[in-house]
Amino acid sequence: MLRFLPRLGPVPPFPHRLFSAPAAVSGFPLLFLLVCATVLGGCDRPGPSQDSVGEVVTGTRESSGSTHEELASFFREWREFQAPTWVDGVPDYSVEAMEAQHRELADWQARLAAFDTTGWSVTEQIDVHIIRAEMNGLDFDHRVALPWERNPAFYMMIFTAQSDVPAHEGPVIHGWIDTWTYDYPLSPEDAAELATRVGVIPSLLEHARGNLVGDARDLWRAGISSMQGQIRDLTSYAGRVAGTSADLDQALADATQATEEFLAWLEEELPTKNGPSGVGIENHNWYLKNVHLVPYTWTELIGIHRRELARSLAALKLEEHRNRNLPLQARITSAAEYDRLFNQAVDDYVAFLVDNEIISDRPYLAPSLRERIGSFQPVESPDDLRGFFSEVSYRDPLTMRTHGHHWFDLAMMADHPHPSPIRATPTLYNIWDSRAEGMATGMEEWMMNAGLFDDNPRSRELIYILVAQRAARGISGLLLHANEFTMDEAVEFAAKWTPRGYMPEDSGTVWGEQFFYLQQPYYGASYLGGKHQIEEFMAERADDLGEAYTMKGLMDEIEASGLIPMSLIRWEITGRDDQIKAMAGR
Repeated sequence: MLRFLPRLGPVPPFPHRLFSAPAAVSGFPLLFLLVCATVLGGCDRPGPSQDSVGEVVTGTRESSGSTHEELASFFREWREFQAPTWVDGVPDYSVEAMEAQHRELADWQARLAAFDTTGWSVTEQIDVHIIRAEMNGLDFDHRVALPWERNPAFYMMIFTAQSDVPAHEGPVIHGWIDTWTYDYPLSPEDAAELATRVGVIPSLLEHARGNLVGDARDLWRAGISSMQGQIRDLTSYAGRVAGTSADLDQALADATQATEEFLAWLEEELPTKNGPSGVGIENHNWYLKNVHLVPYTWTELIGIHRRELARSLAALKLEEHRNRNLPLQARITSAAEYDRLFNQAVDDYVAFLVDNEIISDRPYLAPSLRERIGSFQPVESPDDLRGFFSEVSYRDPLTMRTHGHHWFDLAMMADHPHPSPIRATPTLYNIWDSRAEGMATGMEEWMMNAGLFDDNPRSRELIYILVAQRAARGISGLLLHANEFTMDEAVEFAAKWTPRGYMPEDSGTVWGEQFFYLQQPYYGASYLGGKHQIEEFMAERADDLGEAYTMKGLMDEIEASGLIPMSLIRWEITGRDDQIKAMAGR
């Protein structure tokens, strides 16, 4: 037994035809007693009841419509409602505004439940479940997460780089500013628009002081870290666009000053924050089945991650033994070497995928990866670390091209959007994580097993290091939400069990990841949890198709369903809705 790992019992078996919602591990002692509503934002308030596959019971229902076109129109209205109202140019997250939104949410849930879906195809029914999951996500925010009350990082506004997933990772405030979406040098029109949008930040942060009444210590610490990052980003961006517009220059200066003052306030208030930050196991389980539509419980996810950590560490030692007479991999040491090897890795990886009929050839494959290879980052000393993922990539750039499947997904959404406007729009609350992160993480080890590193056996070691790191940080994130770990303990655990010291306790990677996973339940476990779901689906699909099964055919099927939960993808492809039903009745 690995030290610090709780004794949670064995990983539940997943035999064929039992790939739907595995039974919970029995005899598991409760790790967490729900604290009072003032601490966890209303944990005593029950979730909505259910009477069929995820159907919210809200009372008398009158039909809202009976066609998919009417559902699409309803979806657009729902998204408008989900956004807060704006007062004096600032999104209103006051207690009064949020209580009013939560009261009205029940009416929207009733309207959705009233749709007459008689005769609808599975594809059309799935879109109903997507909207229902989003509504449940908003309900969870109001009952439990309360990011506007408990999470200072929620008030971050500036984002300077594109995420590799369909939308921002974690909770994000309405009105956020993606500076990477603008063309540079800025046009006068764009500069004026940005000056107006950035100009909101001082007022927003003033409102935030009144809204942030929660007592969640580690979330408060995450807010301090996030605001330090916003100051750096504002300062850097101000230098980039300096002189473009006097109004924009002033807006950025004012926003920087306001963020500095807000940061000082957060630091002053930190000693008064002593409450837990996790949502608790019971709430986490509700979130899994009602929002992310994941057919596992918190306990099962801990078991999966515990098994993955042990498996990857054992496999790493076997690989090291096998390769004991081979030289260790050296890190890239120059910009010229970086450019050559990273570009070659893109070419080699795309050729491997296409030549081995793993995915269908698309014109965007190589360009979408090449645009994100970045540039060489020097270090002061050869012993310095650049960050966990760089420690892997700088030894073999091919390794992390596999995780770049994210960029294929985003290019697919841009070039070939799903015909349903509901699926063509990124889902709220990171509901896509089991599919997006599970697929990208799975491609690392799957491609290794398909032969990608046959000529570079030391790179197999890097893949197992990646698996171990995901398992360790996933366990930490789950235990944070069970309030079994403090942030310091989560960081210590994730750093300790990441091999070779690639992610030390004082690294920005380990702190940033754990802060993020605390803000977004399940996300830290979605990498291996989603991979586990996809692997179950692979095995099931292979049994269904027999000799007709191909990897490219499977990947085409998954791609065609869009970036939605794997449980819904499985239903669409196989016609089996047992996972959805099991989650509704669990």
